[in-house]
Parts: sequence; C-alpha cells; structure tokens
Amino acid sequence: MSWSRHRLHSGDEFRAVTRGGVRSARSHVVVHLSLLGQGDEAPRVGFVVSKRIGNAVVRNRVTRRLREIVRPHLATLPPGSAIVLRALPGIQDQPFAALQDDVGSALASAERKLARRREGAR
Repeated sequence: MSWSRHRLHSGDEFRAVTRGGVRSARSHVVVHLSLLGQGDEAPRVGFVVSKRIGNAVVRNRVTRRLREIVRPHLATLPPGSAIVLRALPGIQDQPFAALQDDVGSALASAERKLARRREGAR
C-alpha cells in the first residue's frame, strides 16, 4: 500500500485537523480526527513525534509502529477524514500490543465524538 495518498503533508493540514476536529487521549497517544476533504477522498494520517520522545532513531521507530497500528483502521474511517496521532513521552517503552489497544480505543472514542458532533450539526 502506498502511503503517499494517505499522508497529511503541510502544516496547515495538521493545524486544520488539530484545531477543527475532535480529540481523544490515552496514556501515551492523542488522536485528533476531523473531516477535511470531500466524501470521495481516501482517509489521511499524520504523525507528531517530538524530540521529547527521544533521538531520531527512537522517533522513527515510534512513527513506524504507529503507522502499522493505524494501517488496518484506514478501511473503517469515513472518506475524507484526517487523523493526527501525537505521541506522548513514554510511548517508546510501551509494548506493541498495549500501544495497539491505546490507539484503537482512542480512535474509536474520537469516531464516536465526531459522529455526535455531526448529528448535533443537523
């Protein structure tokens, strides 16, 4: 699967998701979810892994792990949606299974919040 069509590219896109969407946090990850595009666009994802997490090797490892965790969720997201996953300190020490549970539950919570917000707007 090519990630280029599923990536958020610009800082403006990241800001639009984090400021205009819903937020759901867990112990080591924060998920921001928003509807940015039209209904026919593929869901897009961006990762924020700051230097507080560790050096470049650690940050890249965390990003790769998060990418693999999010990959199966792309099929279930609504078209035109965008996600920003922000890693929190301590994420690098979490087992993969625990991280999967955190991301999965945060994403499910964000989807419920977004659905409630969309229902309220109608």
